[in-house]
Amino acid sequence: MKTLRIRKFTVICLFLLLLFPWLFFVAAQVLETKTLGFGISDKQKADIKETVQLIETNSKNWKDPVWQNRLNKHLENTNMNVLLQSALNETIYQSVSNHEQSFMKSEQFSLIEDGQVTGKVTIYYSNSRLKQIIAAFVGLIVAFFIVGYFMRRNILIPLEKMSNCARKIAEGDLDVQLPSSEITEIAEVRDGFHVMVAGLKKSFQKQVEMEAERRFIIASVAHDLRTPLFALRGYLDGLEKGIATSPEKQAKYIAVCKEKSAQLDRLVEDLFTYTKTEYSEIEFNENKVDFTHVLKKAIDSIKPQAQLKYISITEGNFPNHCMINGDAHLLERALNNLLDNAVRHSPTKGRIFIHCYQESDRVYFTIRDTGKGFSADELHHVFEPLYRGEVSRNYSTGGFGLGLTISQRIIRQHGGDIIAENDKEGGALLTGWVPLAG
Repeated sequence: MKTLRIRKFTVICLFLLLLFPWLFFVAAQVLETKTLGFGISDKQKADIKETVQLIETNSKNWKDPVWQNRLNKHLENTNMNVLLQSALNETIYQSVSNHEQSFMKSEQFSLIEDGQVTGKVTIYYSNSRLKQIIAAFVGLIVAFFIVGYFMRRNILIPLEKMSNCARKIAEGDLDVQLPSSEITEIAEVRDGFHVMVAGLKKSFQKQVEMEAERRFIIASVAHDLRTPLFALRGYLDGLEKGIATSPEKQAKYIAVCKEKSAQLDRLVEDLFTYTKTEYSEIEFNENKVDFTHVLKKAIDSIKPQAQLKYISITEGNFPNHCMINGDAHLLERALNNLLDNAVRHSPTKGRIFIHCYQESDRVYFTIRDTGKGFSADELHHVFEPLYRGEVSRNYSTGGFGLGLTISQRIIRQHGGDIIAENDKEGGALLTGWVPLAG
């Protein structure tokens, strides 16, 4: 739909307000005078001719009261007036006052007999353009109606509807039908409303999803806390009641308690880091970190866990120094989570391959294990909080479901990203990158 700027629309409206009265005035003039000019009508011409003939043929009767009455009746019928004067400008007959004469158009001529001026005649006829003025006024009224109709249709009604839509949106009703208009500015406001409503819908939907996620996280965390706490309390009760009678049983009970304590400590740490990465806006512009050094520290910290499963870790040729803007502790935590995930999902005597390299203005890293890899469903949800690929929720392999989420958020806070996929040779492949310091 073609639109008009409100300035152009206003100019068109003003043009119509001027055009219609003029058209109606000219039309009335043509109908009355049969000409586009401002002359007299054919009827007036005929009346003037008849009046002149009456006066000329009765020049000797100008002073006769009977003839004057006859002339006066004729003048009333033709809506004209006459002033008859002698050659010396003495008034012989006058049918109208001087004041009324000033509002009429006149024609003058003299009567000549034998070469001598015997009288002077002035004929006054109506110069009123009442019909044309009425026609122009009617044209103005029509123009007002047309302009008013288009203003109401394209400006007033859309603005009223937008005002109602704004009130509905303020009340939370986002299913509003915004009006259309041929005025560009109003159309732009309507488009702005569309964008705003779409943004609000998206925001509300995200809020609903976040609320559902929050409830899910609370329920899941409560479950994750309750399970080790329940086991820990059971084994501590056993120790207190003397169920573990032998030193071997006591050592076993104590080892289980330590394991459950470590699980609780790890869960609390994961929750703290997850909350920090979700709600904190961290600036790293002035903090330079050697990414290669952080990656090597993370590998060293995971090696004891890998040795328990006889997993070998193969490191590629790392660059000497890769300086980035970031937080060394958070980066190490993110890499630890990725490596821990690789160790937990690798089989006994499996292998983990780690590479790090620079390309353009980024530093890339890859972590590949020789486990089963990700299923099709896991690839879509692997970075979602509290998602576990295993339905059993086994902590020895499935973890708490926050590790990869935390890693991705930390890397993204550093301006990079992580993607998960399956390697063509088998196993899971995690690829990430972080921008180098400028």
